[in-house]
Amino acid sequence: MATFDSVRKVLSSLEGVEEKTIHGSPALYVRGKLVVCPAIHKSAEPNSIVVNLSTERRSSLLNADPRVYYITEHYAKYSNVLVRLDRINDKAIQELLNISWQSASAGSGSSRKGKALAKKQ
Repeated sequence: MATFDSVRKVLSSLEGVEEKTIHGSPALYVRGKLVVCPAIHKSAEPNSIVVNLSTERRSSLLNADPRVYYITEHYAKYSNVLVRLDRINDKAIQELLNISWQSASAGSGSSRKGKALAKKQ
């Protein structure tokens, strides 16, 4: 089962990843853009993470595997998807994190909230 520590380990090998905090929880950023953090809002299920990616990619993930990927009203306004760590396999989490990292590294696909939170850090 994936954990935030295993998420951190996957991203730590990629260029430009920085760990900061967001609302007192660990968060991983690239170039000041949020890549991933624990889903701490009360609407999220326990052991979930927020992964920053385009709304188009989110839609395809939600349709492909709603058992793993989901969204709540709170998170819907941002470019991200919620991931149930106890339901995603290692290969899928690595691919998803790589997509998010590539998007943040390229300077596209980041949410406004991720930018704003990075500036506050």
